[in-house]
Amino acid sequence: MKRGLALLAALCPLIASAASSGPPPIRLPPGFAIEVFARVDNARQMALGRQTLFVGSRSAGRVVAIPLVNNRPGKPRIIAAGLDMPAGVAFRDGDLYISAVSRILRLRGIESRLANPPAPEIVTDRYPSETHHGWKFIAFGPDGKLYVPVGAPCNICAPDPDRYAGITRLDVKSGRIETVARGVRNSVGFDWHPVSGELWFTDNGRDWLGDDAPPDELNRLSRPGQHFGYPYCHGGSLVDPEFNRRPCSEFTPPALNLGAHVAALGMRFYTGSMFPAEYRNAIFVAEHGSWNRSRKTGYRVMVAKLEGNRVIDYRPFASGWLKSQRTLGRPADVLVMRDGSLLIADDHAGLIHRVSYAGAGNN
Repeated sequence: MKRGLALLAALCPLIASAASSGPPPIRLPPGFAIEVFARVDNARQMALGRQTLFVGSRSAGRVVAIPLVNNRPGKPRIIAAGLDMPAGVAFRDGDLYISAVSRILRLRGIESRLANPPAPEIVTDRYPSETHHGWKFIAFGPDGKLYVPVGAPCNICAPDPDRYAGITRLDVKSGRIETVARGVRNSVGFDWHPVSGELWFTDNGRDWLGDDAPPDELNRLSRPGQHFGYPYCHGGSLVDPEFNRRPCSEFTPPALNLGAHVAALGMRFYTGSMFPAEYRNAIFVAEHGSWNRSRKTGYRVMVAKLEGNRVIDYRPFASGWLKSQRTLGRPADVLVMRDGSLLIADDHAGLIHRVSYAGAGNN
């Protein structure tokens, strides 16, 4: 059995059974356990269908579907290939939506067609075609609109504010696009507060201001149209040395400044019941990890606990993907399963991990 699984993994690097190997030694709070849920090459955003887990990719150009039986994975299938950075996936009313830089695509009735998936149809092709920050995390909001961020096409610049550096929402029926947040350099993760319904999102800070500046951000959108500072202000108080024409007081400050260059990507509110009560409505954040800092930072999953709209605690939840400055993995997204467990996508190792809780005696 194990020999067969190893042969399967060697023949098909995209996928392998969850039983084939364990994850790197990940540190978790007492009572939590981690296991390999599935192997998916370059796993980025995850989306949950009625009975399927969908996984996008950035560099692999593929979208994978994993059938679920009692929250456990079946055999993964490639349902789309040859796409341009299809990092984002979102499921609604039986259809799967995929972000592919300038296009939003749709696979209709996909769960009944995994063995013979339909050709992607274009929902819209009106998004910018630049690939710099062109990959997109997408999700449907409580209003039924598909939220689509558009990153700045640069490290630091002042692009057309109606086209770049913001978060939009798309009416998938009419194709109408409107901007709901501005001054957002590159958001690759967001979710809606389970009680207030407000949009919270991560944002990656600019590069080349040193190892310790500026911070990445965790932001809260309390009303459409708010401006979060880019390119003029970073972290609520740091005026950009190149774009210093507007004071930070003009912009909405972050709900929380994160570490510089941690590359905060996917984030989700915890809405399950498996984890202890202290995690209810907390935010899990995947810190993908720095790429140009002199000493690496990030490479972990953090948890932010709230009182109302105020973050009162932010600390590591799962760590160990960075060992002696050696990269073992890079968390890219998190997703709460229906049984309350937490999935973590690792695009570096090509793994999806599952974190569960069984009580204080489980270490």
